[in-house]
Amino acid sequence: MLKRRLIIALSLVVSWTYGQKDPVFCDQLNALHQRIQQHHFRPKPLNDSLSKGVFNLFLERLDEGKRFFHEADIQLFKTDEYQLDDAISSGNCDFIEKYSAILQQRIEASKTYINTLNDVVFDYSGKDTLYFKSKPDFDYYKDDAAFKKYWNKRLSYFILDYLVEQDSSLSNLEKNFKVLEAEIKPKIIQNQICLLDEFLHKNGDITNFVKEAFLNAFANYHDPNSFFYNDSDKSQFEDSVSNHQLTFGIDTAKDKNGDIVIAYIAPGSAASLNGNFDENDVIKSLTSPTQILETLCVSNEDIAAFTSNEKNETIIFKIKKQNGAVHDIPLTKTELKVVENSCRAFLLHKKSDYAYLKIPSFYTDFDSPSGIGLTYDVATQLQLIDNKNIKGLVLDLRFNGGGSMKEAANLSGLFINKGPLAILKFGNGDTFTIEDGIKGSFFNKPIVILIDNYSASAAEFFAAAMQDYNRAIIVGSPSHGKASAQIIVPLSDTDELGFCKLTVEKFYRVTGKSHQSIGVVPDIILPSLYDDFKTSEAYSPFALSNDTIVPFVKHRAYKQIPMPAIQSKSKFRVESNSNFTAIKDMNTKLLSNYMDRDLNYPLTLGNIYDDVQTYNDLWITLYKTLDFKTQRILVKNTAETTNKLWDVDQMKLNESQIEDISTDIYIHEALAILSDIKNIKYN
Repeated sequence: MLKRRLIIALSLVVSWTYGQKDPVFCDQLNALHQRIQQHHFRPKPLNDSLSKGVFNLFLERLDEGKRFFHEADIQLFKTDEYQLDDAISSGNCDFIEKYSAILQQRIEASKTYINTLNDVVFDYSGKDTLYFKSKPDFDYYKDDAAFKKYWNKRLSYFILDYLVEQDSSLSNLEKNFKVLEAEIKPKIIQNQICLLDEFLHKNGDITNFVKEAFLNAFANYHDPNSFFYNDSDKSQFEDSVSNHQLTFGIDTAKDKNGDIVIAYIAPGSAASLNGNFDENDVIKSLTSPTQILETLCVSNEDIAAFTSNEKNETIIFKIKKQNGAVHDIPLTKTELKVVENSCRAFLLHKKSDYAYLKIPSFYTDFDSPSGIGLTYDVATQLQLIDNKNIKGLVLDLRFNGGGSMKEAANLSGLFINKGPLAILKFGNGDTFTIEDGIKGSFFNKPIVILIDNYSASAAEFFAAAMQDYNRAIIVGSPSHGKASAQIIVPLSDTDELGFCKLTVEKFYRVTGKSHQSIGVVPDIILPSLYDDFKTSEAYSPFALSNDTIVPFVKHRAYKQIPMPAIQSKSKFRVESNSNFTAIKDMNTKLLSNYMDRDLNYPLTLGNIYDDVQTYNDLWITLYKTLDFKTQRILVKNTAETTNKLWDVDQMKLNESQIEDISTDIYIHEALAILSDIKNIKYN
């Protein structure tokens, strides 16, 4: 009781010291709560369970690696563990201030201490031990001594790791260690200080980061696909699923000196047409009508957030040229096609002629009344290959994270005659059937669809519909397991409070089954490097559960392909293929030696060298196996594509794509399956 009273007293002191009522944050939190209650598929009540769940998610977001907070901080914070629901109900948001203040204090203390380590002699003799755990359960710092020990060990490790990565000769490293260590140590220290400064500038400043971390924890408690969005978050999300965007046409990166440099200028963009920008120019600052962002020790992600913010339509770029000259260049965004969100058909030959289409995302055109996006592009490409006498089509949905559900439904309609595609279920229990109401299909030849663990959402919608109609054979790994749809809702009428992306419905297959949290299971499963990596939605906290509904729609599936025969032939090829064997072996080693490992060893140069070299050798062995044993298939562009390849960058990208396709063992197996379909069907 005495301990509890002391904690409460400390909490009151901190509140008094740091607590300054923030009406905007309170308005955001209240509006987010109201929007969730109004729109979310399964809104959860404001009670102690919510309070505890949000509290734990919030702490994890603030200090993911337990690098900053001390046990005393956590004890202080724990007074909120079951009180957050009451604070939200009463509109008292003062609790947030102590998290910002203490986190900033701990980061500043880390910077100060790291700065003192320039004059400290590190011990590389093995007295310190490195611990590797598959399920990290490290404690927060008990005291200052634990805090200092952590940073000493962290920097010692980074120094050894850097040296090993730079020189593959252990004897050379041991011989010159004293000189090499003295040379690199100040750089590692400065880099860590700069990274901490980046943290302090997250989302503009640490106060914004903390408040938005709480808003996201509150949304994520309801499900892992619900989020708070600031202006930049919203713009970046919309750009990721759009085929056009307002942009400056500048991609940035951090160089080895920590400067933000121009890495790429898109042809035809505002920056390209301006003529005053060059690749490798250093960006010193960005000035919008409301804010100046100095780029020293700012992350590249924050630069992207600033430039993509739809409110920052005109920015003054302070640029340092290679000759040292500094220029202030105003630039206004123009509309540009998103190169990543486009698809291009390739013609493949392996005994017979086939076509291949990589679908990067289910992008759309938000500004077009008819929503001309992915489906239009795919239809255009299918027209180009219509007279090529191809025997089948490979659609590649690997690493496709989804996008527009409307595009997923429209794309499905290209390949079936007509009928129901999926069933939507809303939070109130109502349902709605998504139909392909247009009679006739655009493409009638056999299809193989490649999916993997990272195919999600709209990609799963499409793959599931094609599987239920027997319209395609699904090949690869079980997909991500996201069978829900989200909408973006403003938190206020004027958008000044930001936005939220909320899960508003679940979708079910026409059979009544759902792939939520289990994924779309391929007809033919192939080995993957990512098997059992636990990246699917099922492993996310508060993921929606899997369930089924009684199907009330009827669909007329295509004639069932004799799947057992196809599966048997594929299994024989895969088991006889040294490339797939190498991938299975690599996956096993990654899981046992890295993903799931629980071990420790003394912190020495020799041990770090052995660990790094063993890891690098794994990949070298795999790449050698794949490079030497993968036979290339003939890949060509359509004549229409060849005529449009006028830009040097486009030509280089095209050459790289052709090389990747020609050596991809999953595409090879997809073509073999298409050949099996043809032979079984017509013999």
